[in-house]
Amino acid sequence: MSKPVFTHTQDQFKQITQDMLRIARNKGATDAAVEVSEGGGLSISVRKGKVETIEQNRDKGIGITVYVGKKRGNASTSDFSAKSLEDTVEAAYNIARFTAEDDCAGLPDAEMLEMQPRDLKLFHPWLITAEEAIELARRTEAAAYAVDKRISNCEGASVHAQQSHFVAANSRGFVGGYPFSRHTISVAPIAGKGSKMQRDDWYSSHRNPNKIASPEAIGRYAAERALARLNARTIDTRKCPVLFEAPLAAGLLGAFVQAVSGGALYRKSTFLLDTLGKQVFPNHIQIVEDPHVPGAVGSSPFDDEGVKTVKREVVTNGVLNGYFLSTYSARKLGMQTTGNAGGSHNLSLTSDLTKRTDHFAQMLKKMGTGLLVTELMGQGVNYVTGDYSRGASGFWVENGVIQYPVEEITIAGNMRDMFQNIIAIGNDTLTRGTKTTGSILIEGMTIAGN
Repeated sequence: MSKPVFTHTQDQFKQITQDMLRIARNKGATDAAVEVSEGGGLSISVRKGKVETIEQNRDKGIGITVYVGKKRGNASTSDFSAKSLEDTVEAAYNIARFTAEDDCAGLPDAEMLEMQPRDLKLFHPWLITAEEAIELARRTEAAAYAVDKRISNCEGASVHAQQSHFVAANSRGFVGGYPFSRHTISVAPIAGKGSKMQRDDWYSSHRNPNKIASPEAIGRYAAERALARLNARTIDTRKCPVLFEAPLAAGLLGAFVQAVSGGALYRKSTFLLDTLGKQVFPNHIQIVEDPHVPGAVGSSPFDDEGVKTVKREVVTNGVLNGYFLSTYSARKLGMQTTGNAGGSHNLSLTSDLTKRTDHFAQMLKKMGTGLLVTELMGQGVNYVTGDYSRGASGFWVENGVIQYPVEEITIAGNMRDMFQNIIAIGNDTLTRGTKTTGSILIEGMTIAGN
C-alpha cells in the first residue's frame, strides 16, 4: 500500500471542527467559525549543478473565530489535543468578550453559504523524492547553459512540490473542505560577464505535475530571455505606446482587482471609488471571473468564509459590473458579499478586437514604434490617486520590429488613463496565479530615460 499523503483524514478534520463549534456554543458564543488545515511539501534548489537547499515542510493548524454578539475574537493552535482545542476556543472567547462591538462583524447569512461543494479536481499530489527533484532542477539549469556559451552563470534552478488539505465549518451549518496541490519548476540564468551581465528567469506552475512544462523547455526559454537583454542601453525621455508582456499584463489585472476590492473601497483609498456601473475600460474589454474551472489555481467552490462562488462578468464592454467583496467589506458598503473573501478566482481579461492572428509578433506590429516592457521594478503604484511610476526594462521597437534591449528607464502614467487607453490584447495568453491575459498594448505612457 502507498503511504498516505496526510496524517489526518477529511473526516477527522470535520470532527475537530464540530467539537470546537460545540465547545464555543457551550461557553456562550453566539456564532463561531473554524478552519483546520494540514500541508506538506518538498523544495530543492540547485546552482551550477550543486545542491544548495533541500527543505521538507509539514505543518498543521487550527484557527477559530468566536462571536459574542457583534464582538469578535480569534485564536489559533497547532496542537490538536483535546485540551488544546478547548484552550484555543477559550482564548478566542475571552478576546471577543473584551473587544469593542463592530456592527459589520459576523458570519455570512446562511443562504449565501455553499452547502454542497462540488469537486473541482484541485488535488494532484506529486510524491517526488529529493533525488528526483534534484535531477529535474539539474536538467533545467543544464538546458539553460546549453543554449549559448554566453550563459555564464545562474542564480539557480528550483523544484517545489506542495500538497495540502483543509476543512472549514461554522455555526450556521456550513462544512466544507478539500485537498489541493501546486507545483513549480523555475530557473534564473545569467548572460554575459562583468558589468555587462543580464539575468532573466522563467517558471512553470500547475496543480497537476504532468502539466508543468519540461525542464528543458523552461531552461531554454529562460536562457533565451537573458541573452536577448545583453548590450542593453537607455533611451531619451519621451511619450510613446507601451506593450506589457503577458506576465506583466497579469500584474495590471491584479492592480485592477485591488482597486475594486472591498477593503480599498470602504476605506476610500482607491482611484476607482464609486465606479460601479461606470466605464472603466474601453468598450472592447471584457473581464470574466470563473471559480469553477477544473484543476485551475484560482478555482474554489466557496470562498474563505464558506460563501458559494459564482461565475460572473466583472466587466462587460468596459463597464464595471461588480466589486470583489467579503461579507465584512460588503456590510461596510451596504452591499452583499460577492464570494471573494480571500481574493479573486480565475479572472480572464479579453478584448472583442482580438483576432486569432494577434500573436506576440502581431502585437508588436500593432504598436509600431514604442516600448515593449518585460520587467518591472519597485512598487510605484498609488492606489489612492492611481499614479503609476515603476522602474522598467525591455526592448525598443520600431515599425513592429525589436531593435535593441533597453534598461534603466521609468514608465509613468495614471492607472485610470492606462485602463481607458488599452488599444489591444494579444492572444498570447498566459496564466499567472489566478489571472489570465495576453500582452496588453496601451496607447501612450511617459518613458523617463536620459
